[in-house]
Amino acid sequence: MKFAQLDRKIKELKKQRGAVILAHNYQLPEVQDVADFRGDSLELSRIAAKTDAKVIVFCGVHFMAETASILCPDKKVIMPDAAAGCPMASMITADDLKKLKMQHPDAAAVGYVNTSAEVKAELDYCCTSTNAVRVVNALKDRKEIIFVPDKYLAEYVSKKTGRPLIAWKGYCPTHVKILPEDITREKKFHPDAKVMVHPECVASVVAMADAVVSTSQMAKYAKETNAQEFIVGTEVGLVYRLKKDNPTKEFYPASEAAVCPNMKRTTQEKILWALEELKEEVRVSDEVRQRAKKAIDRMLAIV
Repeated sequence: MKFAQLDRKIKELKKQRGAVILAHNYQLPEVQDVADFRGDSLELSRIAAKTDAKVIVFCGVHFMAETASILCPDKKVIMPDAAAGCPMASMITADDLKKLKMQHPDAAAVGYVNTSAEVKAELDYCCTSTNAVRVVNALKDRKEIIFVPDKYLAEYVSKKTGRPLIAWKGYCPTHVKILPEDITREKKFHPDAKVMVHPECVASVVAMADAVVSTSQMAKYAKETNAQEFIVGTEVGLVYRLKKDNPTKEFYPASEAAVCPNMKRTTQEKILWALEELKEEVRVSDEVRQRAKKAIDRMLAIV
């Protein structure tokens, strides 16, 4: 079936189902094209909570759909491909975090949004790559801070805040593929380009950036900065959105190897099937949801 036909069928069925389609910035171009909203994980979940839609089709990875379920318990959250997971989120379990908290009983537990609902339920505060520095800075009265699961984001936050953090050893397999030599190579080809990288990148890459920002902040930075060329140090899927939003500017992926296979699992066909069958639903139990939401609410109260 051609994209035009799929697009039409998806729009018709979306209307019948009272659904809204959310697509993460790393999704395939054709998935971004049928989405009602594009953005990063928490941004999309907050958009979902504000819509009148009964059904949320979340085109992303599993923890993102869980976060939408936490914030939208009255809505049906479905994933076109429920097998799309996040390796970094899988690097820590609720039991792992409980053990770490027992080792540091006076520590505040701060966790990246890139975690499962069960892990969020064990956190004191949630955070995003955008606000992690602000969240940690707000905890001046806490002697110790646990930070999970991304050791590279923890390292970045520690440098920015001057606070030593008890960091878990997780990481994003996609962002660690971006190397300093990739930035050096692209700067050689595009000497006037601004370098923007995600804080999930290794410290040596972060040190070479003009801007260390989340995907949504990259979209904002590219739009508001006068520069005409940008080297993009994150998953390659963001380049499509950046080019679409800024047709007169040029964007170069720092590394073509920075591809998240889980983010590429969703297709237009799978979106259509999800709308037809209203599957696969992602629902967080009330007990876990209420505890996880506290960590998110505490974050939102700070930022």
